[in-house]
Parts: sequence; structure tokens; C-alpha cells
Amino acid sequence: MSASFAFAADDWRAGIFAAMKRQKIAQIAYVPDAGHASLIQAAHADPEMKVTVLTTEEEGVALLAGADLGGERGVLLMQSSGVGNCVNMFSLLRSCGFPFVTIVTMRGEWAEFNPWQIPMGQGTPKTFEHAGFLVYRVDEPADAGPMAEAAIRIAFESGQCVAVLLSQRLIGAKKF
Repeated sequence: MSASFAFAADDWRAGIFAAMKRQKIAQIAYVPDAGHASLIQAAHADPEMKVTVLTTEEEGVALLAGADLGGERGVLLMQSSGVGNCVNMFSLLRSCGFPFVTIVTMRGEWAEFNPWQIPMGQGTPKTFEHAGFLVYRVDEPADAGPMAEAAIRIAFESGQCVAVLLSQRLIGAKKF
């Protein structure tokens, strides 16, 4: 891990970041999201990672397809509300056989305060399944790193598209 960023002792995201490093993730694409904040900060602090902030999530699909063509592995960090923005771009992944990994912070679940988040939160797993993704869900902090590592391995070793869903109970309910 980067010397210029330290995760809090109880931050399970450290396991995800360590898994990304072990699996040679070179590119991170993201739309800003509080649930991914420490992962994003760690990626920016790591001189070995290329980090791209996106204006919309589907840009990340194309960016990481290009990374694969250039011989690099990447991960898209997004929130469940952005999954619907990507549906059309998921056809690129399937048609061209690109490996792909996204780590998704879920909304519209446990203790959600915003009713606008509920429909996409409910639809996210099935959206990924209909697009041909393997879908893994993390509910416990201890599972975050191993699940991310398993997802990255199967994606890049077997040419799969994989979504890792980080439950809202895991990331914590937002309070505004």
C-alpha cells in the first residue's frame, strides 16, 4: 500500500485495496461516492495506479475495455444508482469478450432515507445478471477483501464480467 495513505484500522476497504494491488490492478475509474472514499484516496495516493474520475459511469466501461486492450487490468467503482447508466455499454463487454470488474456500493437497502435510491437498489443485481455478469455480494467486513480478490481473479483469468455488491448495511446508512 502507498506510504502516503493509511486506511483507518477498522476500514474493511483496506482489504479490497490490498486485493487490487495483489491482482495487479493498474487503473481505477470512478464517479465520486462516499462509500468508496478511502479506496479512491488510496488509489490517488498510489503512484502505480492510473485513476480517472468520470462524469458518468458508462464512461468507465469504455475506459476499462481500452485498458484491457492496452494490457492493463482495471476496476470501476460506482454506486448502485449508476448501474442503470451502464446497461447499453455492458453490450460492448459481452460482444467483445472483455473481462470486467466493478465494485458497487449499494443504496436503496437497509436504513435508506432516500426513496429515489430504492428502485435501482432493488434492480441492480438482476440488471447485472441479465447482462451476463457474475454477481457477488459482500455483507460482512471480513469478506470484502477475499471477495474482491476472487472477483478480480475470475474476471481476468476466465474473461468474465463480475460485479461485487457492497451491501448498504456493510457501508453504513447515509445520513443527511
